[in-house]
Order: sequence, then structure tokens, then C-alpha cells
Amino acid sequence: MTSLGEFEQLVLLAALRSGDQAFGPEIARELERSIGRLVTRGALYSTLNRLEAKGLLTWAAEKPGPDRGGHIRRLFEVTPDGLAALRENRAALLTLWSGLERTLGGPRR
Repeated sequence: MTSLGEFEQLVLLAALRSGDQAFGPEIARELERSIGRLVTRGALYSTLNRLEAKGLLTWAAEKPGPDRGGHIRRLFEVTPDGLAALRENRAALLTLWSGLERTLGGPRR
């Protein structure tokens, strides 16, 4: 199983939710919108780079436009290995959560 930290998992999920707009700022907005988590640019990009180094995320450069002052934007995409890591982590968490509904006060299955 590929080990994912909590924030790495959140960033991968936010990238998936952002779809074809998975640029860094949009990933940060998705984290804020969906779970109310504000992230610094440094934390986000160091995590994106770490996920790329692990082979869980790739990026492609978008051609710079005049509105960006010649700067590129990186469009991120979760790799098949990244999807597998998310599935594995989800399954592990669901297994651990199972049977604790009464203790934790959540819905019963």
C-alpha cells in the first residue's frame, strides 16, 4: 500500500474534483470550498511536488498567455498509481471505521 499523509490525500482528492481546472490555485480553492481548509502556497506546492516525485501526480504546462505575463500554469493530473493509492487508503479507512458508528456517533450501517 502506498503511504499517503492526510494532506497528500486531500490534495489528490481536490485535484480530482478540480478536473480540467486542476491548477494550483484551483486546488487550493477546492480545499477551502469543500472542507474549509485554507492552505499556504508553499504547503500546497511542496505537497504537489512530493506527490509528483512519488509518481502519484503529473503536470503539463499550459501555454502562457498575455494575461499571465509570460508565466506558465501547471495543470495537474492524478496518475493511475495515484488513483490506486487513494482507493487503497479509502479501503483501509473504511475498514477501520467499520463497527465504530455507535462509539463515534455516526450513522449505523
